[in-house]
Amino acid sequence: MAQSATVDNPHLCEDHPIPGIPLDVLVGPLELPAIVYGAGTFSNQYNSDEHLSSDIPLRTVRLALRYGIRAIDTSVYYGSSEIVLGNILEALRDEFPRSSYKLMTKCGRYGPANFDYSPQTVRESVKRSLQRLKTDYLDVVYLHDVEFVCDQVAPHPTGQVHGALGEDAAAYGLAPGDEGTVRGQGDQKILDAFNELRKLKEEGLIKKIGITGYPLPTLLRLALLILHNPPYKPVDIILSYSHLCLQNSTFEQFAPRLKEQANVETLLAASPLSMGLLTGNPPKWHPAPPALVEAVGIAKEGWPGKFTDLALGYAIGRTGGEHGNTPLVAGFSTPQEVHECVKVWREIKEGGGSADERRAGEEKARAIFKEAGYLDWSWSSP
Repeated sequence: MAQSATVDNPHLCEDHPIPGIPLDVLVGPLELPAIVYGAGTFSNQYNSDEHLSSDIPLRTVRLALRYGIRAIDTSVYYGSSEIVLGNILEALRDEFPRSSYKLMTKCGRYGPANFDYSPQTVRESVKRSLQRLKTDYLDVVYLHDVEFVCDQVAPHPTGQVHGALGEDAAAYGLAPGDEGTVRGQGDQKILDAFNELRKLKEEGLIKKIGITGYPLPTLLRLALLILHNPPYKPVDIILSYSHLCLQNSTFEQFAPRLKEQANVETLLAASPLSMGLLTGNPPKWHPAPPALVEAVGIAKEGWPGKFTDLALGYAIGRTGGEHGNTPLVAGFSTPQEVHECVKVWREIKEGGGSADERRAGEEKARAIFKEAGYLDWSWSSP
């Protein structure tokens, strides 16, 4: 990393926060900020090696921390992310000591089809993350993308999943009395891996432990499975992605059940732009079908302003207060993206004259998704 990246350049005004209301710190055991930095951007999934080796990642993290985005989410699966982030945080340690921010990472997934939830590998992975991130403790460690490891219990691979909370509960393994049922080796792997995270927590290396994944019925089923098997303790924290966004807001229906039935302390909603889908130009690996990408394009053309700001504002408006006091994990590649996110957050927080226009734009976009058959529609995972 270039030496010049560790010092302020007085000509780079974008490296300093724009004055305004400070970011909320949300009520909860981790006291997380309203926005969490998603460091999946420090990988080739989103950025080139040239970008990652420049001073831009450091400047982006530093700006986010200066704004109060004092929690960062990464994973061993995100290529070089832990290494890049660890070097950045070491360079920023004088301005931002370890106690000034929360660090979250994940274990269990090491490649597109490489999963290892064995207790030994989980332990080794956490120890490696500690070294890469240059810290002696982690605030959160998740089992990454649990749906690829557990037993598959779902009647439909794609579509709307609201029925899992009602008439289709039995088909999703969510009927009363099913909570503690271990359905096979996959479920047992989840329990064994989670118990290893518990040991690491008891040893003081981790503060909170959790699970992440895409299908909400699976996250709820596994949270109940963990709660209803020895030692009968709930999951501390769950991260769901692409389910609290302009195209799919199903998270709002599942959040109360995750908290009240599974006793999960903290919920996070990630990817307000749905892994780039709502930019209108998603990465080639994105699982959205062409018809959904086309619907996003139509919705984008129908909004006179910046469509990503509309989508970001929609997610931000549904993460606090009556919607569950939920931190939103957003990825940033450049300082400008941090400025833009905080600007939108402040606009939503302050309300004002544009609120009605924004609400009308959201409703129009969601009507387009509904007409195309993709409103609150989930793709297959795995």
